Amino acid sequence: MNNETAPIKDHFGRVLKDLRISVIDKCNFRCTYCMPKEIFGEDYVFLSEKELLSFDEIIRLANTFARLGVEKIRITGGEPLMRRNLDHLIAELANIPGIKDIALTTNAVMLTKMAKKLKAAGLERVNISLDAIEDDVFKDINGRGVGSSPVLKGIEAAKEAGLGIKINMVVKKGMNDSQILPMARYFKGKDIILRFIEFMDVGNHNGWDFKHVISKKDIINTINEELPIEPAEENYYGEVASRYRYKDGEGEIGVISSVTDSFCGTCTRIRLSADGKLYTCLFASDGFDIREKMRQDELSNDALEQELTSLWGRRKDRYSEERTEETQRNRKKIEMSYIGG
Repeated sequence: MNNETAPIKDHFGRVLKDLRISVIDKCNFRCTYCMPKEIFGEDYVFLSEKELLSFDEIIRLANTFARLGVEKIRITGGEPLMRRNLDHLIAELANIPGIKDIALTTNAVMLTKMAKKLKAAGLERVNISLDAIEDDVFKDINGRGVGSSPVLKGIEAAKEAGLGIKINMVVKKGMNDSQILPMARYFKGKDIILRFIEFMDVGNHNGWDFKHVISKKDIINTINEELPIEPAEENYYGEVASRYRYKDGEGEIGVISSVTDSFCGTCTRIRLSADGKLYTCLFASDGFDIREKMRQDELSNDALEQELTSLWGRRKDRYSEERTEETQRNRKKIEMSYIGG
């Protein structure tokens, strides 16, 4: 089979470059905007091992996607470090021809023990979720009463292992908007990029309402009043975060304006859920069940490649360009914990 297949394009000419793989739907946190404990309680039934995609299935799909133009892979969850032997999967993914970058999204609590092993396997970067630096605020958010210290230790472990680091902070009015400046102060000058994310209308159980959104403009103004910043050029085509650098040269921040701006025009991402469904949009309602196709139809490699090419070719998602407050409220969407970030 030809490993030089030209990158495939969707209905609007957007190429496929990024694959996000959720390896597990479980998480050790119960963050209020993602997996609120009132919904995901002790009796919540998560996917069984049989329902999860096996590592062999994930690797087969990743190989096929690489032939179709995918260059970057992000491992997500749930909390992906709860999937056993994750370093084995990363080592296999790192050996796929055409894959240039492998990253991991995590809450970092388990990184203290695993960072060096993951780096040795081929992991290059981590995106670490931290929504507050002050313990009382962070404990309320994560629903487990965990302070920020275990996350900060995980960040240090990642740094010592030589992993690239970005910090993701979801900002929600009344939840942690008081933490915008404390977070900026803490990470400024540490050679770590802090990214602020507008509270998104992903999923159906996080109580999303536009009145809870702190806009990119407000975030930038809050920081700029104390820590002067200026816009910076994007790093690559399709980058979601707007970049800003500190005027004193002490690093940069990013803002992902997932609600107040449109970013669909350059989206190059496809997402694979833990149970083997493919989603061509973060805000999708339904996925394409590639697991059942692979397990029941015994697809040849050529047939699998044709299925994936056809799926991307039919893609017409433009949610951030078409949404209104009504669609945000009434459209059923897949849970963030199920599809990853």
